Amino acid sequence: MKALREQLGKLQRLAQPYFLPLDANGQSASGAQFLLLILSLVAVVVGVTLLLLTAAVGVSGALIPELQSRFLPGVPQQVASLWKGPVGPVILALATAGAGVFWWFRGRLRQGRWLPWLLLGVIILLILVINGINVGISFVARNVDNTLVAYDKDGFWKTVSIYAFCLVLALPIRAIQSYLIPKLGLMWREWLSSRLLQRYMSNRAYYVLNPNDESQEEIDNPDQRISQDTASFTATSLSVTVEIISALLTFFSFIIVLWSINHTLALWLLIYSVAGTAVVVFASRKLVNLNYQQLKLEADFRYGLVHIRDNAESIAFYRGEQQEAHEGERRLGGAIRNYNRLIIWEALINVIQRSYDYFSRFLPWLVIAPIYFAKQVDFGVFGQASIAFSQVLYSVSYIVNNIDRLAAFSASISRLEGFQSKVEGIAAQRLVSDGQAPAPQASAAGTESILVSHVDLVPPRTDRTLIRDLSLTVAPRQRLLVVGPSGCGKTSFLRLVSGLWEPAAGTVQRPPVGDLMFIPQKPYMLLGSLREQLCYPQPPERFGDDQLRHVLEEVRLPELVQRYPTTEKVLYELLVQRDVAFVSVGHRPTLVDYHDTVLELDGTGAWRLLPAAGYSFVRPT
Repeated sequence: MKALREQLGKLQRLAQPYFLPLDANGQSASGAQFLLLILSLVAVVVGVTLLLLTAAVGVSGALIPELQSRFLPGVPQQVASLWKGPVGPVILALATAGAGVFWWFRGRLRQGRWLPWLLLGVIILLILVINGINVGISFVARNVDNTLVAYDKDGFWKTVSIYAFCLVLALPIRAIQSYLIPKLGLMWREWLSSRLLQRYMSNRAYYVLNPNDESQEEIDNPDQRISQDTASFTATSLSVTVEIISALLTFFSFIIVLWSINHTLALWLLIYSVAGTAVVVFASRKLVNLNYQQLKLEADFRYGLVHIRDNAESIAFYRGEQQEAHEGERRLGGAIRNYNRLIIWEALINVIQRSYDYFSRFLPWLVIAPIYFAKQVDFGVFGQASIAFSQVLYSVSYIVNNIDRLAAFSASISRLEGFQSKVEGIAAQRLVSDGQAPAPQASAAGTESILVSHVDLVPPRTDRTLIRDLSLTVAPRQRLLVVGPSGCGKTSFLRLVSGLWEPAAGTVQRPPVGDLMFIPQKPYMLLGSLREQLCYPQPPERFGDDQLRHVLEEVRLPELVQRYPTTEKVLYELLVQRDVAFVSVGHRPTLVDYHDTVLELDGTGAWRLLPAAGYSFVRPT
């Protein structure tokens, strides 16, 4: 029960914001409010269904009375009895109260949020109509058997025509329902994927969740969680919700039919279904963890293949096919081994499900046969009881019949909600840190230089000090070269200056973001056009074609419109001519010629500032 409550809480945190957004104060709705809206929706739909049925009976009786007597035998009397008794007024009162609840929340359901509730209401309405048709078909099946036993030819064809009318009525309703459910799921996926993507790209969450030491992060494959897991979650959530609502309506409808046939049969059904569900749930607990691991391992294997595709040329230069193939086979092997365990457990549970299903077919016969031989019921009761029994059994055995699917769904909930909680936690942590930022950081936008004052640099989630008590200034037109052995903190120094990492001690002041440009060591090409690449991260419309062509000519890359080469010397000389201050990280002695100061790090926390003129790389790496 604890695990179930936790999963329901995760499901609520994922689903609720789409259907019931934040209020004017930015507060999310409680679970009770969300549940109240769902119950109100069901009440409104039931009330609308009763009114539509009453209207249909009244119109058909007034316009085509022979059609009503032929295809709706007994329905007008049942509808009239509902309104004469307390049931009809109570349903109407609940529907009115439900509409009032939605009116009360009207301010929260603006900006298109009413549309999901409307579509969900239409889907529930269609489920109610289909459920009513199914109940009618059970009586039709009973009459068919009785007419056959009585050799009533006219009665048989009349009953068959009623059955054909039910089918004609049900087929388009099923078609509309089959369209609306995935359509609503698609709308939900678009909103949820966009929401997660915005949070992933905000507050550098994409950087926090993809550090250099990825083994320290519990959020694997964010790309899969935003794309595949989101699509699976929204589609499965709606289908499971609709199936549960349908199962509940089916249960209440057909349990009444069974109770009217035989009380003992209804009681045996409940005992049998509860016991079977408990056995399957107990046996399938292992499935949740196996499905969760399978999603992770499949994503790891797919990422390995994407890595090979993105680095195909580098692998070819190094002739690293054997090592890459070994890594790919290792990832594939993990997915195969886990899936092998998964199919073993699924086969075991499938045997239990089959046994449960097969024996359920005999139970109605065993209960009804004695009362039939005692001539207490007619022969048609066998057919109707079998239909009603199978419908009720299916509804109460929903978990048994869908345990593997629910296990996979539970795993996707955990992965997606874990990712959502992580990116939202990063945003909340950023707000706290911004509120506690020291005063020197606030004045950083007004400086024209990079000012580092008594800084200790410690990588996140470690206690290793890379640089201790560093103080330096990079003024306009000054050029700084950072050197040192591998792992001493050269690249980490750039992370510090750029603001990706916060200093453990001291302060860093820098010019406004628009006046700084940091070029990472790893070449990066965004997914876009050449224009977008040249302007990145500025918007492409900021520069004209002539400006971009002029820049390419200045850096001796005019042919980049068709092809590219690279020219380090020309680029550095151009920066010097333009009097641009820059900081470089590198190991090549040729870089010294383009700088006037060298920051030397030794990896133990010590550092030296030296003139670039005459500097030699004593410890080349």
